Amino acid sequence: MQIKLINIGFGNIVSANRIIAIVSPESAPIKRVITEARDRGMLVDATYGRRTRAVIIADSGHVVLSAVQPETVKHRLHTKETAAAEDEE
Repeated sequence: MQIKLINIGFGNIVSANRIIAIVSPESAPIKRVITEARDRGMLVDATYGRRTRAVIIADSGHVVLSAVQPETVKHRLHTKETAAAEDEE
């Protein structure tokens, strides 16, 4: 299996293979997920002090905060998958 990496802003990169969900931080349940991850020591804040716009949930239980929009992360993930598919052909 090839490791795919995605830029989530400010030069921070996460493994695309480990992502379960990319969600907006606005709802109360997601805010609870962030608080619980912080308490467990599983929160990675990659916002560089900026407003959190995307919350990335990994299969390891880690929660990553990003300052880029969820749509932007999705687009980068889709672009990466398309490029990988073209490389395989």
